[in-house]
Amino acid sequence: MSTEIRVPQLPESVADALLVAWHKKPGDPISRDENLADLETDKVVLEVPAPSNGVLKELKVQSGTTVTSGQVLAIIEEGAASAAFSAPAAAPARAVSERAAPAPTPRASNASGKPADRAAKLSPSARRMVEENALDAASIQASGRDGRVTKGDVLEFLDKRKEARGPEPSGTAGAPPATASAPAPKPVAAGAARSERRVAMTRLRQRIAQRLIEAQSAQALLTSFNEVDLTAVQELRARYKERFEKEQGVKLGFMSFFIKAAIEGLRKFPVINASVDGNDILFHDYYDIGVAVSTDRGLMVPVIRDADQKSFGELEKEISAYAAQARSGSIAIEDLTGGTFTLTNGGTFGSLMSTPIVNAPQSAILGMHKIQERPMAVAGQVLIRPMMYLAVTYDHRIIDGREAVQFLVTIKECLEDPGRILLGI
Repeated sequence: MSTEIRVPQLPESVADALLVAWHKKPGDPISRDENLADLETDKVVLEVPAPSNGVLKELKVQSGTTVTSGQVLAIIEEGAASAAFSAPAAAPARAVSERAAPAPTPRASNASGKPADRAAKLSPSARRMVEENALDAASIQASGRDGRVTKGDVLEFLDKRKEARGPEPSGTAGAPPATASAPAPKPVAAGAARSERRVAMTRLRQRIAQRLIEAQSAQALLTSFNEVDLTAVQELRARYKERFEKEQGVKLGFMSFFIKAAIEGLRKFPVINASVDGNDILFHDYYDIGVAVSTDRGLMVPVIRDADQKSFGELEKEISAYAAQARSGSIAIEDLTGGTFTLTNGGTFGSLMSTPIVNAPQSAILGMHKIQERPMAVAGQVLIRPMMYLAVTYDHRIIDGREAVQFLVTIKECLEDPGRILLGI
């Protein structure tokens, strides 16, 4: 029986998608839930899973084509045998027997006492990675909806296993497969003639460019700076990091401190958590904090909902899970929408100071930078301190300089005396 493979229903805010790559060609055998193709939208990469076992009979759309919801992509023949599994006529009987033998059952789906329902809650890309790496799905912590194991969860599990084993020999064995992205330009050989190369922007990169231009043209952006001494935060992390990781199952990073400090500032100056709606100022009485994540495809900003109601451990877990999902391309579009305020950390790449651009329609963004030891005057003495420059870019149409500066001062005070965060003062 032939079955049509169609473009999945795209989210309401997405009009079309780009068919980036086919993972199968006509005549190839396919398995239920196996990812057949990658569709790139201006926000995330979507997968096209196979609805059943069979053979890919025909491709209706080639790679590089823009498609819309419901469009026919391919035809599969359910239950048909593939020539790929048939031995040549002249092959010896033993070779036929070996080739026809079923593939080994991956540990993720065997009956070794692990719950079968956990294996059934793997996303198509996660299932493929579990099988390729012979992993036990039940041992992977799930972050997806309804306990679903995502591709990001598998990547995070592989990273932790790699850290536990220590450095591997040179080579790429065991490395997780790369996600679909624009082809990298080929390097120019030494001494080659002068040349130019043209590489199309990914849809995500196009969307980023559009939003940045819109933000700068529609908002009156201004940036204020301050610096913060992170001695107290570093000492607190050093004192409790091992116990925190043991009890929470995640490392204690800097971002949770900055989120907590930013929320204290947003509480004191609500207009920084607001947005412009026509001729009105829309105040948000909740704190949905975006955390910018750099990926191979471009910058993404997953949103932590109701961040003020979450503990340090819950914040660190969400940050880690969202970052893994964003980099693997498995993050959901709804996790990238909304948000009332954003944090971005250019310091991870060595940036000492920058002026971040507001993530519209928000009205402000906090920029974090590299922690650098510098001589500072402290109580009449010159001491070496771990210092960081902070930057807040804000929409001057509704936020005055006084509010922006005092907002930064509040963050500085909370980080230099973390007890303020716990006491809310």
